[in-house]
Amino acid sequence: MEIDVCVIGSSNLDLVARAERIPRPGETVLGSDYFEAAGGKGLNQAVAAARSGAATAFVTMVGRDAAADQLAAVIDDDGIRADAVGRCDAPTGRAMIIVGSDGENSIVVVPGANARLLPTEIQVHGPLIARASVVLAQLEVPIATIIAAFEVARAVGAVTILNPAPAQVLPAELLSITDVIVPNEHEAAALGGVELLRQQTQGKVIVTEGERGARLITADGETRISSFAVDAVDTTAAGDSFCGSLAARIAAGDPLHDALRWACAAGALATTRIGAVPSIPTEAEIRAMLASVPSATSAG
Repeated sequence: MEIDVCVIGSSNLDLVARAERIPRPGETVLGSDYFEAAGGKGLNQAVAAARSGAATAFVTMVGRDAAADQLAAVIDDDGIRADAVGRCDAPTGRAMIIVGSDGENSIVVVPGANARLLPTEIQVHGPLIARASVVLAQLEVPIATIIAAFEVARAVGAVTILNPAPAQVLPAELLSITDVIVPNEHEAAALGGVELLRQQTQGKVIVTEGERGARLITADGETRISSFAVDAVDTTAAGDSFCGSLAARIAAGDPLHDALRWACAAGALATTRIGAVPSIPTEAEIRAMLASVPSATSAG
């Protein structure tokens, strides 16, 4: 199996509660629904890449528990290559998610086994990573591990994409080997702004802005890609759907503008269903949305 996208990242079991609104500090509210589903930014993005047509591999770490077995079933169902899914004695990661009636959410992530995804795993799975056209990572696993993976990718000419979430201080060593960085607008501000990020990476900055779409910032200027009007019920995994599907279309050789429009459609569709992995759209669903809405961009 050739690999289009290799995702380095986290795997979590999401514990999701729905309520009329997200509680304020110190407040208890009654929930209306509860369920458990596969999630974690790494797993979400791997599923998004696979559902957008990419042959996908996933490098992650889970526990030796029932939650890990649940996640393994999802990985298998989406045809994701799983030989780099490690197991350790720490519990599988968890995310506690509250979703309000307006679709907004509040999330607490407990890393668990994700913190055990160390650079030694990259040494073991380096040959697998080196077969990918695009290597995609987030920040729910140790940064040293991401650096090691991106170094492997750079050595073979693969495109490196970093989703800097959750936002934290990024070492110059990582930024210098990042080809495309994809923060949301809040993460971009926390990291010093888009122009600083562009200078630090010497690459492309893509800022996701929810219902306003996305902005592409390069040395040549700025382009805005419009979003798609949907009835949002849960924003969980919308950004991950964007990142994973973007990686898939870049690996497929799409022009960047087309890949971005695809990613905007994927992110919008993900808000129309509850949950993380369950909300991520298929290739057919994305194509149908793209066919129904004319392309719209603006240059700045």
